[in-house]
Parts: sequence; C-alpha cells; structure tokens
Amino acid sequence: MTSTERKDILKKPPRTKSYMTTLLLIVLLWWSADMTDSSLSTLISGMPEMGKLLVEMVPPDWSYIDVVWGPMMETVQMAVIGTTVGGIFAIPVALLAAGNVTRSPWIYQPARMILNLIRTIPELLFAGLFVAIFGIGAAPGVLALAFFSFGLITKLTYESIEAIDPGPLEAMTAVGANKLQWIHFGVVPQVAAQYMAYFLYTFEVNVRAAAVLGLVGAGGIGLFLDRTLQQFRYDRSSLIILLTLAIVLLIDYVSTKVRERLL
Repeated sequence: MTSTERKDILKKPPRTKSYMTTLLLIVLLWWSADMTDSSLSTLISGMPEMGKLLVEMVPPDWSYIDVVWGPMMETVQMAVIGTTVGGIFAIPVALLAAGNVTRSPWIYQPARMILNLIRTIPELLFAGLFVAIFGIGAAPGVLALAFFSFGLITKLTYESIEAIDPGPLEAMTAVGANKLQWIHFGVVPQVAAQYMAYFLYTFEVNVRAAAVLGLVGAGGIGLFLDRTLQQFRYDRSSLIILLTLAIVLLIDYVSTKVRERLL
C-alpha cells in the first residue's frame, strides 16, 4: 500500500452530513418556537410576573397542612392501588405481547396494538372520562392510574422478555418442558428483577400524576391545589407543592434503594 493510498484511508470523512443535521435541528427549533410563540423576549417580559407570584408563595401557610395531609395520603394510596392493579394485569399481557414467548403474530400483534392504544391516551384524559362516568372522587383517579400503569409496565416488561437469554429456553424445550414450565423456570427468573424495577418506577410516576388528576375531579391533593389557585392563595399552593415534593423525594429514595438490591 502506497503512502498516498494510506492517506486516503486515514482521511477524515466529510462533515457535510453533520452540518446538514445541525442546520435541520436549528430550523426545526426555530420553526417550533415561532409556531408556539415561545420566544426569549416573551420569557424575559414575563419574568416580573413570575417574580410577583413567587413573592406571594413565600412564606407557605404551614397551618394549612392539617387540611391537606389527609388528601396527600389519599394521593399516595391512589398511586399504590393504581400501580398494583396495572402491574398485575401487565404480567399476562406482557407474555402475550412478547414475540419469543407467543410465536404467533396473530396473538402478539393485536396485544401490542391494544398497548399502543392505551399508551396513546394520557392519564389526565382517562381521569376525565372516568369522572364523567363515576363522578368526582378517588375511584376515577385509581382507574386512570391503573390504565396508565398497565400500558407502561407491560411495554417495558415485554421488551425485557424479548431480550432474555434464549439458551435456557432452548434447553427446556429439548427436555420436553411444557409452556407453563417454560415460562415459570425460563422466563420469569430472567425478568423478575426488571419487572419490579419497572413497577417501582411507575409507582414514582403515579404519585406525581395522582397529584395532578385532582384538577379534573379525580380525587387526591389536586382538588385542593386547584382550589387554592382559584382562590389566589398561593401561600397554600406552595405548601401543597412542598409537601408533594417531600413525599416524592422520600418515595424516590426508598424505591432507588429497593431497585439497587433487586438489580
């Protein structure tokens, strides 16, 4: 190989593609900001109003904690029930949606279509629909969180199932194991830890989501947050936000420690 050929091989590839990609991203960002009226000048002009709001939120009305502590616990309970129900139903559907467990596309493709449909609908819309059916209260919020948890946990779990080591499954098939034994001894041990990690992550998300569902009448702390905002009692709103933050941080810490032990 001559020195000229060696130089041609070591020559850096043209950066035209990188430049074009960067330009495309800049144009897309500018177009999105223009269509949504999200400009830096708008943000700067709104800073004084944001400052006034923050001033009205400080100091929080700590005496209001006696009123909102019960609804805050109701919010956590909604997340517990919704996540548990969704997580239980996610197990069989995840097995149906996994292509390496359910070989027939006539079964796993419809299962995936149902999951895509459920994940398309946000939990706030689910809550609004269930409030219209069952009325204002915690039950619509629990159902909304259950559907949301079901879609999210099932999606993550069946993708983990499809990524498992096929060796144990092939060995069990060779010795004549039936389908239930195949799943119990070959699939479950490989995905149990990931499933629990997804379950705990979804629970964290649901605590945050449950705090918002009350805005549409689905129970929990969101009802009181909406009430304080409508009454311009921002000092009470800040207390609710701080209390929610404390609960979320505590749950996040505990679930992180549990996930570390599982994984």
